[in-house]
Amino acid sequence: MAVVSQSELILQRQEWKRNGKRAVCVAGAFDLLHPGHVRLLEQARGLGDILIVALQSDESARIAAEQAAKLIGAPSTPGTAAAARNFVARPITPQAERAEILAAVAAVDFVAIFDEPTAGEFIARLAPDVLAQGGEPGSSENAYADDDAVTAAGGQVVRLPLEPGYSTSRLVERISQLQA
Repeated sequence: MAVVSQSELILQRQEWKRNGKRAVCVAGAFDLLHPGHVRLLEQARGLGDILIVALQSDESARIAAEQAAKLIGAPSTPGTAAAARNFVARPITPQAERAEILAAVAAVDFVAIFDEPTAGEFIARLAPDVLAQGGEPGSSENAYADDDAVTAAGGQVVRLPLEPGYSTSRLVERISQLQA
């Protein structure tokens, strides 16, 4: 349960591999940690011996939020406009705090922060045995560009179903309604 650099983790990964330990990686922003996040992490932990969280830096999360807001396009309803505004305002919790909170979750062994727009480069260098992602099994939704790098290195990509009723967007909306 530690926040470490990518380099430290990659060196450690080599030792785990020699010792036959199975490494699982989950990547994301994990902003406003909620039960859905915790359940995803617990499920991912069950897929191997060591769970690594590749955490988006504040800048990476901001860029991802801006890109997602652009994909939403011109809002057609007031609710969509509010969701787009809230989404761009992320991350709400600074990366150091998000990393500390994640490292305290029992299922998580290590947290490493990445600055790139996606975790692709880090995940390719880490070469985990399993890349676990939230989403419907068999779905290409939320697919990382490096899925192929994981499978080429002998790893597998596993989609874990999202917990119904939980999302950071939903939390942000509830908070916004309380302030209205």
